[in-house]
Amino acid sequence: MKNKTLSNQEPKGTRDWLPEEFAIRHYIFETWRKVCLRYGFEEYLTPLVEYAEVYRAKSGEDVGGKELVTFTDLGGRELCIRPEMTPSVTRMVSKIYAAAPKPLKLFSIANFMRNEKPQRGRNREFWQLNFDIFGSTSFASDLEVLQLSLDIMREFGAPAESFKLFLNSRQLLDGLLALCGELSTEQKINLVRTLDKWQKMSAADLTARLEDSGLSKEVIKKVFAFMESESIESLEKSLPELADNRGLLEIQQAMSELNILGYKNIYFNPAIIRGFDYYDGLIFEVFNMHPDDNRSMFGGGRYNGLAELFGSASFPAVGFAPGDETTRLFLESWNLLGDKFIKAPERFYLPLLDESLIKETASLAAKLRAEGKNVLLGFEVQKINKALEYANKKNISQVIIFGSEEAAEGKYKIKNMKSGEEMVLKAA
Repeated sequence: MKNKTLSNQEPKGTRDWLPEEFAIRHYIFETWRKVCLRYGFEEYLTPLVEYAEVYRAKSGEDVGGKELVTFTDLGGRELCIRPEMTPSVTRMVSKIYAAAPKPLKLFSIANFMRNEKPQRGRNREFWQLNFDIFGSTSFASDLEVLQLSLDIMREFGAPAESFKLFLNSRQLLDGLLALCGELSTEQKINLVRTLDKWQKMSAADLTARLEDSGLSKEVIKKVFAFMESESIESLEKSLPELADNRGLLEIQQAMSELNILGYKNIYFNPAIIRGFDYYDGLIFEVFNMHPDDNRSMFGGGRYNGLAELFGSASFPAVGFAPGDETTRLFLESWNLLGDKFIKAPERFYLPLLDESLIKETASLAAKLRAEGKNVLLGFEVQKINKALEYANKKNISQVIIFGSEEAAEGKYKIKNMKSGEEMVLKAA
């Protein structure tokens, strides 16, 4: 029986990164890492798999439900591929929190999986930077997370008009829920999840969903007044009962202090809900404002009670999570992926020009690598013109010429592929 031919295509919703693409992702990851280290954050990593119940508890109906990729291990335990990092890092921190010096400032760059429909800017497998501060209730920690996210955008060279930071607060949403009268826990959860889908649904569909949740016309009117507020001033005018809400005051404080620090493009947006059930304070998202790719890039917020899931005393936490795919599309849409942003190390190609020089050529490669040079060594004998042609195709800037003539003189040449200049050096 003839063997079945296997597909050479990656699974749907995943992506192979060939070297050219990997260079872009590496640039994104290293930029993230550089800014986090600048702020005194420390790097960590959790396992790729978690117990499924960890995410079902607080990750919302989508991420913790239909998008969760689950399987049963040999011991009969239901596991999942992590769909996000916040519950995982909270679980990890809950083990060490009591004895650890506070605050803990941690970051990771890791891959995740969600069983969702692949689309532009959203794959099933994706990478995220997660940076979180644990153990501080100070508003300064919220402010630093916001600053770090804005400084990441600056580090990428983002033009001032290319992005906006939008703020909202779960405490402000709680204030809205209080205006809605006596609601059951289930009604509150359904209402918040409906608000999270606000911009994806028509007014008629939103009204129908709210009515199905048992909300009265008067309550629905207040919900629409809240969600259609275009500024803090318009919100205070339409719902004056929320003017002294703590969440609204924190939004105003964040906008003011960030402006004083020189950051711009920061706005209140009632449609920023963050569908995860664990948020309980400020929530925020950064949007790409390019007309051809206007979308949310990444978000975060404060989540003080999540540790209770793991039998730990509640501890304060706030964080942000930029994704690789939306970041890449942002850089691409604003033409920020030029050579000056992707600085690969200088590469050298050392072809084998004479079969009798296999050992000597390998020794020269070892010597140059010991000096810190990035040397690609040829395995098959090539003529010099073929070697130069190969280097051009590989976009290698320097070719090392070491043939029988050079070996006899105890020397080698380095040819610059752009200028054509050659430099002669001693081989030993």
